[in-house]
Amino acid sequence: MSKAIKLARTSAKGGFNLFWGMAISSIISSLGIIIIARLLSPSDYGLYSIVLIAPMLIQIFRDLGIDQSTIRYTAKYNEEKQKNNIKTVLTAATTFEIIFGTILSLITYLLADLIGNSIFNRPDIVPLIQLVSITVLADALLKTAQSAFTGYEKMKYHSFTLITHSIFKTGFMAIFVIAGFGVYGAIIGFTTASLLTGITAILLFYTKIYKQLQNQKTTKKELITKLKTMFRYGLPLSAATILGGFNGQFYAFLIAIYTTDHLIGNFHVATNFGVLIAFFVTPITTILFPAFSKINAQKEPETIKTVFQSSVKYASLLIIPATFAVMTLAQPGVSTIFGEQYQFTPLYLALYIIIYLYTALGFLSTGNLINSQGKTNMTLKLAIISFTLGIILSLILIPTFGILGLIASHLIAGIPSLIISLWWIKKHYKATVDWKSSTKILTASATAAIPTYIAATQLTLPNWLTLILGAAIYLITYMITAPLIGAINKKDIQNLQETLEGFGPLSYLLKIPLNLIERLIIIFQKS
Repeated sequence: MSKAIKLARTSAKGGFNLFWGMAISSIISSLGIIIIARLLSPSDYGLYSIVLIAPMLIQIFRDLGIDQSTIRYTAKYNEEKQKNNIKTVLTAATTFEIIFGTILSLITYLLADLIGNSIFNRPDIVPLIQLVSITVLADALLKTAQSAFTGYEKMKYHSFTLITHSIFKTGFMAIFVIAGFGVYGAIIGFTTASLLTGITAILLFYTKIYKQLQNQKTTKKELITKLKTMFRYGLPLSAATILGGFNGQFYAFLIAIYTTDHLIGNFHVATNFGVLIAFFVTPITTILFPAFSKINAQKEPETIKTVFQSSVKYASLLIIPATFAVMTLAQPGVSTIFGEQYQFTPLYLALYIIIYLYTALGFLSTGNLINSQGKTNMTLKLAIISFTLGIILSLILIPTFGILGLIASHLIAGIPSLIISLWWIKKHYKATVDWKSSTKILTASATAAIPTYIAATQLTLPNWLTLILGAAIYLITYMITAPLIGAINKKDIQNLQETLEGFGPLSYLLKIPLNLIERLIIIFQKS
């Protein structure tokens, strides 16, 4: 069995474990969002979103690349059977995250008055920002544990933390809002859930991973040396993350200034609804990094080319049709779940998730490949390009076009960096996207969207029934069109079936749609 197939099996199994965790947690979180969005007015929901801007921005500065370093070195040392190094990495990462997370929580608390009064001109949110400041430390605890789970490919524990967080968040937020505390209740519930989840995650990490490692003493000198190594790798990534995160929060600051709370509420419901695509995106992006980290591109050039091209194609086969389906059914979907009061949300949703169509161009794979080979300085250069273009576009577009200007900035800013990263990967690793395959996947997905959109806009049925009927039309059309035009072929089916072998009895259930598509391929080939 080739290394590419072995990696695919391991990654698929880990991805599936993360997928079901994402699915369950997202369903629970979605119920919470529906409850909160229905109980709060769009303006109050927009105010709730504004309160979270400051701590979310400060959280970007929290880990300084330690999260990604933990994943990379844990995966690398685990592959090389270096258990001693793993424990040193985890000890260094945990110590740093707790200390720095505490410092940033205090900074957030102290800046609350400045942010609420001087920046947002909303003095009533100052105590809310002070309350939510503790979530910076809570997030540090959670991300430390999740990074270790990802590096070890213990995705079931990662999923457990996701589900736990969604249960706590939905439960506490719903309880406090229903009790009549309004926006204050939503913030109290969010903060309580974050803190309890962080504590739960770090305890799970200690008992399931850290405690099981060799009982060695790690000296202060060893910790400092390992931290230096992790910083050398992670700081460029951290800088890139900070720039990208600052872009998003800078957009949020601008719309808080130039847009009404009502429209902000509509937009944040749209981004929350986009979690449907995250079902597929998050597991893929999470498992690709440790998978690529196990490959030495210099020693295994063919493997890196095969894995990169396959990652783009098979990610596209899932994400592209899902994106088109959500775009096409945005109106009945939003109306069914959130009601008619969020009238701008369907448009915002359909436009905002266009970025996931870039998956066919390598959007999810390029960064993971570059980072896995230790070329984090290149990642930083690409981030600077996206950051600069994003700031320029947002300053021009958001004051004039509001939320639509934000979405345009979001969609355009990363395109030059994506093009450059594809060129760089081809130059250094001789790896490239299968452009013919990507074109066929986009064509099949867009074709399926046409009859779906016609049905969704022309039928005078209840929204929920239109949503179900539209989803069925899309799925059937896509499953016929994809094999008909060659977006998926017999070799793809074989590769996917081999990849699913590690799922045990569950593989038989997952292979049902693959067997159906394989039969359609045979029929079309005969024709």
